[in-house]
This record gives sequence, structure tokens and C-alpha cells, in this order.
Amino acid sequence: MVQVLGRSAAVLAVPDAARAVTLAALTRVGTRRPILAAVPTTAEAERLTNDLTTFLGEDAVELFPAWETLPFERVSPGIETMGRRLRVIWRLRHAPAERIPLVVVAPVRALVQRLGPHVEDVAPLVVKRGEIADQAELVRWLGSNGYRRESQVEHRGEFSVRGSIVDVFPPTADAPVRIDLWGDEVDRLTVFSVSDQRSVSDLEVLEAFPCRELLPTDEVRTRADGLVSTEPWGREQWERLAEGQIFDGMESWLPWLVTDGDGGPALLTDALGDDGLVLLVEPRRLRDRAGEVVWEQTCLGE
Repeated sequence: MVQVLGRSAAVLAVPDAARAVTLAALTRVGTRRPILAAVPTTAEAERLTNDLTTFLGEDAVELFPAWETLPFERVSPGIETMGRRLRVIWRLRHAPAERIPLVVVAPVRALVQRLGPHVEDVAPLVVKRGEIADQAELVRWLGSNGYRRESQVEHRGEFSVRGSIVDVFPPTADAPVRIDLWGDEVDRLTVFSVSDQRSVSDLEVLEAFPCRELLPTDEVRTRADGLVSTEPWGREQWERLAEGQIFDGMESWLPWLVTDGDGGPALLTDALGDDGLVLLVEPRRLRDRAGEVVWEQTCLGE
């Protein structure tokens, strides 16, 4: 047992093959929830997530991915990446107790990346079959949360409107969903194929998360407007943000639009809560003279 900053810490050495089952066992013997497992790389995070899903179930494990883009690169991260990150934050902060994940796996790069402003206010669009839904309100929500309107839905983050039908492809979904309205009532929800646009299966509930971590909220637009005069080198981008535009690469300007006074979580660890447990997964390898790995263990540190 080692004391670190007044808190107890423990190190557990296990073979790499037993890493997932050990983490799964910790969710049963301990009382602290959720467990945040920090791993060195994205590949290891994906592998650990898949292994944990085998033991705990798909809904009990979440992967918090890192942006694929480089710092200050004028390209937006993937739509699926941003949607999954927002879903994790929502589940940690606002989801019912039964929806809070047991384990969140994240590469180190995702842990040190600052979150967007007001991510704690993010909530999914929930549409249920048989309930009342206003088509104009659905379209407004999709447009203001980063979805792009197209004539035909083919990719994540797109939606289309044809008469009383609204097609939408949520960023965290594997296939698009068709909302068939009868007046203002949701008559049918169906998953459909992108290739031929034909319905595949019925759905009871649609849960669609925003597609962007940075959205042109009133606060963001106000800050961008102020930057027009204080940081004139980025005038073109500040003006676009101040006008409420959504464009590719807008997330790269996030460092200038986030302040410490936002009040929300700055990093993923801030969203865990007081009962959260952080595990650092550190792989250690022993190699022979030829460079071949002859022994490997994983250290889990609280």
C-alpha cells in the first residue's frame, strides 16, 4: 500500500490476458462507481472495451475515444467520435442510475483533452413510437445540434425530410432510423438500409445524441464576437462562430472559446463524481536479447 497525496493507492500485477476479467471482477467486489480505466493508446482502449463487454455486457462498458485530429489541426474529429464522447458525459452526469456505465475506458490522450463548453447540458433527442412529436421541432433540434440536412441520408450526422417522414443517422448508431409521422404522432420507427433505403426492422425508441462537441450557443457566440477585436488574426473564423454557423474544423478553435468559469467539467475525470474510481493500466514487458517479449504483465494502479 502506497500513500499518495493523502489517499491510499494500490498496485495489482496481472497477466495481460487477465486484464479484462480482473477489471470486471473489481466491479463486483467494490462499491465505487463508475471505474475509469486509463490505458496508453486508442488500440488498447478498443481492445479492453471489447473484452470487458464479453464479461459485463454492452451497456455496462463505454469507450471514451480521443479525437483523431492533431492539436490545432483545422479539421473536425469524426462524427461518431464526438457523439460517443457526448454520450459518455451524459451517462455519467444525467442518466438514470441504471444507465450509468460500470466501466469507462479511455486512452490517455482523451483524458488530457479539455471538453467543450456546457457539455454537462447535453441531452439526447428521444423519440418513442406512439408519442407526440412535432416535425418542425425535430428538424430544429437536429439542425441546431450539428446534423446536416441532405436529400438522402447516407452517413452519420445527416438527416432528411420527405413529407411526413424524417430520416436521421445518429452519430452513435450503426444504421439510420426513419421517423414516420401521422400528423403529430410517431406512427412508426424503423431502422433502414443505407444502400437501398428499405426498412430493415422496427424500433421502439430512438435516442440521438448531438454531432458536435462545440455548438454555437449564446455564450460561444458572445465570446467569438469579442475575439473579433481582441484576436484579429482569426477574424474570419470568429465571425462565422459569432453568426452561429456550423462548419468543418470549428472544434479546433475550442481552446479560445472555453473559460474556467463555465462551471462544467473541464476533463473527463471531473464528470466521474465523488464515487468514481480511476485505474491506470500500465503494460510492462520483459524482452529477451533478440527483442522478443517473453513475459508481460499489467499494473492496475488506483
